[in-house]
Amino acid sequence: MTYQQTLDFLFSQLPMYQRVGKAAYKADLNNTLALDTYFGNPHRKFRTIHVAGTNGKGSVSHMLASVLMEAGYKVGLYTSPHLIDFRERIRINGEMVSEQFVVDFVHDNKKIIEEIKPSFFEMTVAMAFDFFAKQKVDVAVVEVGMGGRLDSTNIITPELSVITNISLDHTDFLGDTIGKIAAEKAGIIKNGIPVVVSQTQAETEHVFIETAKEAGAPIVFADKVRRIFETSFSSDGKKVFQIEKIGTGLVEEFTLDLLGSYQQKNIVGALAAIDVLCEKGYSILGENIKSGLSKTSANTGLLGRWQKLSELPLTICDTGHNTDGITSIVEQISSTSFEKLHMIIGFVNDKNIDGILQLLPKNADYYFTKASIPRAMDEKLLAQRAKMYGLKGESFENVKSAIDFCKTKSNPNDLIFIGGSTFVVADALK
Repeated sequence: MTYQQTLDFLFSQLPMYQRVGKAAYKADLNNTLALDTYFGNPHRKFRTIHVAGTNGKGSVSHMLASVLMEAGYKVGLYTSPHLIDFRERIRINGEMVSEQFVVDFVHDNKKIIEEIKPSFFEMTVAMAFDFFAKQKVDVAVVEVGMGGRLDSTNIITPELSVITNISLDHTDFLGDTIGKIAAEKAGIIKNGIPVVVSQTQAETEHVFIETAKEAGAPIVFADKVRRIFETSFSSDGKKVFQIEKIGTGLVEEFTLDLLGSYQQKNIVGALAAIDVLCEKGYSILGENIKSGLSKTSANTGLLGRWQKLSELPLTICDTGHNTDGITSIVEQISSTSFEKLHMIIGFVNDKNIDGILQLLPKNADYYFTKASIPRAMDEKLLAQRAKMYGLKGESFENVKSAIDFCKTKSNPNDLIFIGGSTFVVADALK
């Protein structure tokens, strides 16, 4: 098979949550464990760092991978979903897994894949762990797909667990309250393994403290260790943070090439995680930390986090897709200078979007669209729902046509925002 034929097989034969939703979700680890046994338990052949959370887990995973790379480690990075190329999910030192490895993996193991019938995500986790083991990585940063307790990545026993922000998302699977979702995320906490929680939240703090206590796992809340003192921008457009180590009076400056204002929650989590890794014997110098953070996107290829696509007009895309993520995006839009705001948005059809629609700015021209996946919400239905919240605009059957039309309606000093769904951003980047 060619690489494209291999992808066609994976996308068509294996249920993929991003495309079909609930039908692809497996609420147990049976398939993952069966694949792990078949491949000889590859995850036991390298060290791991496990990162869960609702928002921020991708950014923190990429930050940690970048810092470890700068410190001289051979670093695996497993994340999901991909935006443009399937291989974004599996990287070593920023380089995507080769097309040939993907082809050979599926060809050589097609029999067991057809026998076990794993989900797309279960198969991808097995591929990543097999690749990392064969390439002898020093450590792999592993991002949870959904939840934590029953996520396919949760067969690992990491050196460190990290949990970022918790908010309402995937409530059909994880629970309809912040507390219930936190309990699922806390499922990655292992006996005696340190855990860092990026953000102290009233609804979740006790869940993590109690779970960690039961597991005998040392726990640190990052925002109780460090606080953002001041933010600004460097001459080359990167985000600059003055961060105080609480109780010491020490203020350090860190530069980050991820521009979203919400990254202030994530950077303190990453720094607290690095503290723990240093305590565990990792050789990470201060200069590695600063260099790694300043080159996170450059080192690891992270896409879609307040990403600037063009100037004049300023065009931004962001994958934030739940109420917390959209709240942060709207706050950043309000602090950005522009003459007129254009919003190109689309959603998936199994998401409760009313809470999101009521957050979106009303003083904008809207271009309602549909991503190229089966789960995408019909753009005309979206326009009708949005109208109930005072959001008005036109409908477009695909992201490209929405962007093309928007460009004809915008002026150089305007702001164009593209988002609402990871898959709208993916189509925009393509």
